[in-house]
Amino acid sequence: MATVDHIRSVVADLPRSYEVLVRDQIKFRVGQIVYLSFSPDESRMGFAFPKEEREALVSSDPETYLMPATSDMRFNWAVVRLDRIRDTEAGELALDAWSMVVPQKVSRAWFGE
Repeated sequence: MATVDHIRSVVADLPRSYEVLVRDQIKFRVGQIVYLSFSPDESRMGFAFPKEEREALVSSDPETYLMPATSDMRFNWAVVRLDRIRDTEAGELALDAWSMVVPQKVSRAWFGE
């Protein structure tokens, strides 16, 4: 099962990333853009994800991945149940989400491309 503590350790040193607490929700941002958000009970994680691919992701495993709330459908966003994935997969989702919101040169430098 993926945990918030593991994901926090994955994103802790990412350039331009910082953690905030908003209405009992842990969120990770780059500037004002949220790229990760946890439900108050830490059972679900919202993450930056391309809108065009969201439906395919959810239909590939509807027990694991969820569509975002109606108010978030306009954003590049998807949701995952943390008890259905491992720490490694959650870390990959977090890194992919971060790379969506930083400039490409920052992402390329971090990944050594």
